[in-house]
Amino acid sequence: MYLKLPDVQTLSIALTSIFRSNGHSGDQVTVIDRKPNVFASTFPSEIVTCKFGNGKGLRLFCKYENSWNHEAFGHRGDIAYEVEVYRQILRLSDASTPVFYGAYKDMNTGKTWLVLEYLDKSVYVSQSSDTDAMKHAARWIGEFHRRNEETQSRVVMSSLKTYDRAYYLGWSRRTLQFAQHLHSRFTWLPILCERFEECVGILLSAPRTVIHGEYFPKNILYRNRVIFPIDWQSGAIASGEIDLASLTEGWPLEIVHECEHEYEQWRWPNRSPSDFRKVLDVARLYWLFRWLGDRPEWTAGLIHFFKRLELMGERLGLL
Repeated sequence: MYLKLPDVQTLSIALTSIFRSNGHSGDQVTVIDRKPNVFASTFPSEIVTCKFGNGKGLRLFCKYENSWNHEAFGHRGDIAYEVEVYRQILRLSDASTPVFYGAYKDMNTGKTWLVLEYLDKSVYVSQSSDTDAMKHAARWIGEFHRRNEETQSRVVMSSLKTYDRAYYLGWSRRTLQFAQHLHSRFTWLPILCERFEECVGILLSAPRTVIHGEYFPKNILYRNRVIFPIDWQSGAIASGEIDLASLTEGWPLEIVHECEHEYEQWRWPNRSPSDFRKVLDVARLYWLFRWLGDRPEWTAGLIHFFKRLELMGERLGLL
């Protein structure tokens, strides 16, 4: 059940509290316009235009926690979790992200609100007319992974979820369970799921970093040749190749290869690890299990994923 959007008075009080904590004027923030975010999915959100006491206006992106369970077997956090990703990771990095203005906890509902810069005139990276947009996305995440692998302290990184063996195996085991009615059609599936358990160690032994967790094009905004990843509630500590796998899933091979090359150059400027391709292939296998093992209705609706699953299993020598 979705949380009802706050009334204007409550929203104004919340924004005033947030901006006062950021050192802005103590004047009341006035809400002068609200527009629904037509692209909202998991959480309700809106674009809010407000005005400060000095007459300055600002457009904000406000995102609201609701009562629906979005956890996805430990894969995804709530708005409060995303707020911590902004506070502890993104706000302290040099990476291009929407400005994080702050968060507010509604005392009546106990739910958290996230307030960010609204990126006017931005588009999803997949909708850009710039033919280099996907390469820019691969470059952004490669550099982000490199910097976070090198500089993030264990104290900060420990606040994020960490993908472990149980996490990875949960997806393949649920895929097998949800696809029971398809075993006669995909006779190779039980074998692949069993052998995936044997190669999970490849992901676990790869260098870990902060990942987005759902770095696919609809979570990446693009404006003036600058990348702005959004929706960080799936941020985690894991192999960076997972983000590259999610970015390039389903794209033409030419674009996939360009993105892989760009990622390598920015993740490892000197020399990429010899097992990079192997880790990336296992990450792609995980990514397919990630969707097939989420909900039974998704398993039934993503039949075309099984062909990709089989091809990747063959490529890795698991079938």
